[in-house]
Amino acid sequence: MTLEGVLPVLKPEKFTSHDVVAKARRILGIKRIGHTGTLDPAVTGVLPLCIGRATRMVEYIQELPKVYEAVLLIGISTDTEDLTGTVLQELEQVTLLEKDIQSVFHSFLGEIEQTPPMYSAVKVDGKRLYELAREGKFIERSSRKVMIHDIQILDVDVSLKHPEVRFRVKCSKGTYIRTLCADLGKALGYPSVMKHLIRTSTGNIDIEQCLSFEQIEQYKAEGTLERYLIPLDVAVSHLPAVGLSSLQAEHALQGKSIAWQGSPLGDSPNDSALCRVYDPNHKFLGLFQWKETTSNLTPVKVFH
Repeated sequence: MTLEGVLPVLKPEKFTSHDVVAKARRILGIKRIGHTGTLDPAVTGVLPLCIGRATRMVEYIQELPKVYEAVLLIGISTDTEDLTGTVLQELEQVTLLEKDIQSVFHSFLGEIEQTPPMYSAVKVDGKRLYELAREGKFIERSSRKVMIHDIQILDVDVSLKHPEVRFRVKCSKGTYIRTLCADLGKALGYPSVMKHLIRTSTGNIDIEQCLSFEQIEQYKAEGTLERYLIPLDVAVSHLPAVGLSSLQAEHALQGKSIAWQGSPLGDSPNDSALCRVYDPNHKFLGLFQWKETTSNLTPVKVFH
């Protein structure tokens, strides 16, 4: 039996995303595996792995919003913006009111600008920033826009010498939660770091669906792992669906453009959309780009 689909992995601490892929390859005996979003070694949580032909869906899954739960520690700063780095500043005491923290957090809702941290995988002139940082080189980085869809404070303890704020944030791809913590601290007037982070969802894949390495090994040995895989089309269920006739489905599998009247977007004003395409038996055929101007579905990814 050939495994194919999205395997939702519960990434453990001290593993890089590439380590997770390597271990999954050893357990499953499958080379064609790709992950859908880098997590730092200290971070745990949702890391969907695309297996087999599902690797062709990586780019669409990793573009989806992510949800994290983090702990902000106020009164300390490090060179990595988390507790794995060298302490740059540590205050004796921090005095804050909870209402001030609430106000600052609310101000970060929506589109914000972030400067990627030096200890990150962003490439500059072909070299990753963390490689330059380890060489003692610190360079100017361009800021970029990211989207904070939602941010909620879950718990606050201002009685501590260094107050802590546990919060949940839903954000766009490319958002650095370490940098968000540092920026929240700046807005509060204090140096701050990220103390803890867990990713609780990627798109529609939640942490409750994720399997540990031990579970993956067990289900693989039992021959039941397939039931825990998320089908290709379900992993991108945020995309609109289009049903084709038998003849249209035959042409779709041949990689032909399909004349298709109507709009998969309903009343949406957009003139194009990436769509999931199905045959009359609801078999997933692939992803097609629909254009209102031509009333055509053009193949993007076809799954024979």
